[in-house]
Amino acid sequence: MAACSSASTVKAVVAGHICLDIFPSFEECGRGAGRLFTPGTLASVGPALLSTGGAVANTGLALHRLGIPVFLVGKIGEDLFGRAILEGIRSHDSGLTRGMIVSKTEHTSYTIVISPPGKDRTFLHHTGANDALGADDVALASLSGARLFHFGYPPIMKRMVENGGAELETLFRRVKDQGLATSLDMCEVDPDSGAEAVDWPALLERVLPLVDAFLPSLPEILFMLECKQIEGIPVEYVNADVLRSLAEKIIGWGTPIVGLKLGEEGMYLRTGREPPLLANGAEWSDRELLAPCFKVAVQGTTGSGDCTIAGFLAGLLEGRSPEDTITEAVAVGACSVEQMDAVTGVPARAEIRQRIRAGWERRPVTIDLPGWRWNENTAIWSGPQDLLSRP
Repeated sequence: MAACSSASTVKAVVAGHICLDIFPSFEECGRGAGRLFTPGTLASVGPALLSTGGAVANTGLALHRLGIPVFLVGKIGEDLFGRAILEGIRSHDSGLTRGMIVSKTEHTSYTIVISPPGKDRTFLHHTGANDALGADDVALASLSGARLFHFGYPPIMKRMVENGGAELETLFRRVKDQGLATSLDMCEVDPDSGAEAVDWPALLERVLPLVDAFLPSLPEILFMLECKQIEGIPVEYVNADVLRSLAEKIIGWGTPIVGLKLGEEGMYLRTGREPPLLANGAEWSDRELLAPCFKVAVQGTTGSGDCTIAGFLAGLLEGRSPEDTITEAVAVGACSVEQMDAVTGVPARAEIRQRIRAGWERRPVTIDLPGWRWNENTAIWSGPQDLLSRP
């Protein structure tokens, strides 16, 4: 991997949520897997995999592995889990920890990922020091010379969403005042955590005018805008009209680029007119595209959406076309799921592009796309509202 660049050559600052992910192995459970979580029983498990997690680690380290110079900003505790996170980041490059904030009073965030054979994953999460991260923790000096600021997971960062998102707005306003392009990612919301009390439409309407690219998953935005909780992408409910309606509402609030992550269905892109953060803004003006996922042997899906975002942001920073950008976004996400953790499966961009050129097979899209056109050359679906698809 490329060596970490000095602060003067940083292209992207990635801030927000960071945690330690703990993956117990259930391969040795055998028939004992059925006794998991049964009171009064013991089930043998295998070794645990420890990995950095959260948007800062997943998106930030994936960008680093793609060759984009990054500066990481996250808050951890002065404890064993915090030291494990720093060690994990240093394993990619020793310079990448220079923006990390170590608190003497907060505990490090962690997630236990329970993924027994034949069952859906369950996450046990402690937000920890992430709840205390504020706008002042992102030093203006860290933004000097950077072109892009990305923030991830505010729904599970208490300080960022309390008071209607005032702290999040303050942070993005400061970043915009420094002349950087901005992007924002969300995460799943636990309705029992108090997050249901947040007025999400009001918060988004407040913050999104300061965001150039908004990149949530479809379930996340459905919960925030329509109070719907869904598992996966139910084709009987989700269609192209739903995607377009959600994206155009967001664009109406002032965000020129909306990318909705669709899990196994791929990534939907809708843009406004000439996004100002791009030198090739005209090429991105008024576009509607959907990139299908690539076929892979899935080992783990934790962090794949964050890695998809890394591929998308790398394309923006390189000035690539919308078609190339969303293609490489879903390609990076596909590489991610070929390993249990989020980022070790992400190779250099040259390797990803060679794999695409060699005819990497795509997954079929099951979402209903009436009036859409398939482009054999780009392997991208173009919607009826896509400027280049209109008569």
